[in-house]
Amino acid sequence: MGFKSNGAGTDKPFKFLIYGRTGWIGGILGKLCEAQGIDYSYASGRLENRPSLENDIAAINPTHVFNAAGVTGRPNVDWCESHKVETIRTNVVGTLTLADVCREKGLVLINYATGCIFEYDSGHTLGSGIGFKEEDTPNFIGSFYSKTKAMVEELLKNYENVCTLRVRMPISSDLANPRNFITKITRYDKVVDIPNSMTILDELLPISIEMAKRNLTGIWNFTNPGVVSHNEILQMYKDYIDPNFTWKNFNLEEQAKVIIAPRSNNELDASKLNKEFPELLPIKESLIKYVFKPNQKTAAK
Repeated sequence: MGFKSNGAGTDKPFKFLIYGRTGWIGGILGKLCEAQGIDYSYASGRLENRPSLENDIAAINPTHVFNAAGVTGRPNVDWCESHKVETIRTNVVGTLTLADVCREKGLVLINYATGCIFEYDSGHTLGSGIGFKEEDTPNFIGSFYSKTKAMVEELLKNYENVCTLRVRMPISSDLANPRNFITKITRYDKVVDIPNSMTILDELLPISIEMAKRNLTGIWNFTNPGVVSHNEILQMYKDYIDPNFTWKNFNLEEQAKVIIAPRSNNELDASKLNKEFPELLPIKESLIKYVFKPNQKTAAK
C-alpha cells in the first residue's frame, strides 16, 4: 500500500529529513544519500517537542522523513528498565508526535522499529521455519524496551502515512562498531546459541531508501530471509576474520543471571519484503557477501 505524499509527484526531486544524526542507522543513511546524490538534511528538533518538529519540516520542506532516533539504552536495553519515563518520552511520545506531524503535512515517515517484540511460541517453534508475520500480535513483553516498542507499533497502525520497519539484531560490515551484533557477541564472555532473524544493514538500508521512493507504508519485517544462530556467526568470524577465535556458550537460565531483562528470540517471516525486493539475500548469504568477505583476513576459502 502507498500513501499519496506531497513528494509523490515525479517532477519533485527527493529531499530526505533524517532524525537520528548521532545514531548508527542515521549515520549510515546520510552516507547512502550522499552516495546516491539524494538531497538530505539531519533534523535538529527533539522528537517529543512538537513545535521543533514542525520547524524542521518548515525549514527543510522534505519529501520524506526518516526516524532513526530512539532510546535503545547504553550499554544495552537493561538501561530502559531503570529509565522508564525517558524511554517512554522518546520511544512512545516522540515517535507518535513525529508520525502525527508528518501525517498533518502529508509526508511518508519511514520509521526504524524493532522485531524484538516476539518470541518463539507453540505456533512458531524454534527451528520450524514458521516465522511471525507482519499482522501477528506481539507476544514478547520481557523487557520494558520491547513493551514500549510493541505499544507504539500498535498505535502507528492507524497512521496510513507510516512505514514501520521491524529491524532485528542489526549487523553491518563495520566490525569496529560496538552496536554491531557481531562485535557485541565476539566481546561477550559467553553467548547463548539460538537461531534468530537478523538485519544486514549494508543490504537493507539501501532498500529502505527505495521503499521511501515507492511511498510504501504499513508494517514490514525488515530482516533477511531465514535465521542464523550465534554459533554459526562466530564460526564464520573464525573462518574469515580470526582463526584463533574461541568462544563459550551458556544456556538461557545462565544468561538470565547476568542480564536484567530477558531478550527476545524469534524468526520473522520476511516473505512480504522479499516479494517487493526479489533480490534480497538469505541471511547467511548476506552475512558472507556484505560482512565477512569485505572484512576477510584469512586465506581465501
